[in-house]
Amino acid sequence: MNKLYDTCEAVLSDIHSGDTIMVGGFEGRGVPSALLRALKKKNLSNLTIIRNDASGGWKNPDDVNILIETGQVKKVITCWAVFGSPKKISALEQKVLEGVTELELVPQGTLAERIRAGGSGVGAFYVPVGVGTVAAEGKDLRIINDQEMILEYALRAKFALIKAHQADVYGNLSYRKTARNFNPIMAMAADITIVETEQMLPVGDIDIDRIQTPCVYVNRIVHVPRSDK
Repeated sequence: MNKLYDTCEAVLSDIHSGDTIMVGGFEGRGVPSALLRALKKKNLSNLTIIRNDASGGWKNPDDVNILIETGQVKKVITCWAVFGSPKKISALEQKVLEGVTELELVPQGTLAERIRAGGSGVGAFYVPVGVGTVAAEGKDLRIINDQEMILEYALRAKFALIKAHQADVYGNLSYRKTARNFNPIMAMAADITIVETEQMLPVGDIDIDRIQTPCVYVNRIVHVPRSDK
């Protein structure tokens, strides 16, 4: 039951080129930056990244953009790909313009639901968001309760890299405020969930009411104290 690894390199050892990886975080909060730095050093290729914000524009230098900049990413599924200001081009936008990286833009609520569905065993669902826009192109449309809706398919990944504030050795997790964001649903929607945690605690030290991801969804943990970032 002890899922703790000594280093980020060890916990990522079986991630290979061509894998699909979910990465938690939102605007720099709850981003597993230490895991991303270690993943960059593996110098992989043809990765598919599923990420809420892939712009790298939130003053967090170690986000998925460090993989995109080096050409390691073949495809990104995200709802935010560019900087908030047109004065600067994000690494993802540049790679898309160069034809290096494929981009699939998804409305934020739809992205969250696709991931949640993937973790809940739901294969697909209908949603009204995107009807009449490019988001509906090539997708099945159906009238439900007198409203036109788009068929969206669930998302799963081979790996999920997430960040927790606290973890115990079994893999029960607690998040800090808004750093929770996409991390819990991504933990559910991957074959192997890898956690970077700021605090490592004995079993029983996390209040049961504060456990937001139970250990059944967690495969591996690495302890990265805040002072080590």
